Amino acid sequence: MHGVRADAVSVGPTGTEGTAEMADDIGQLGETTPLGRPAGPEEIAEAIVFLASPRSSYVNGAILAADGGRTAV
Repeated sequence: MHGVRADAVSVGPTGTEGTAEMADDIGQLGETTPLGRPAGPEEIAEAIVFLASPRSSYVNGAILAADGGRTAV
């Protein structure tokens, strides 16, 4: 063991500067989630920060769904 952990974040529809041109489409995709809206970039960043922090020290090989509940239904 070398102390390396590998995790991932599976992201749903997210409004960002990069998706600004597709704002209507992102909004419509967000409406298809159980939360009924797209994510903000800060919400996705919080998931990444958690996986990169000591608070997730026993998490390994996980795919964290930050997708507004899309994979839950």
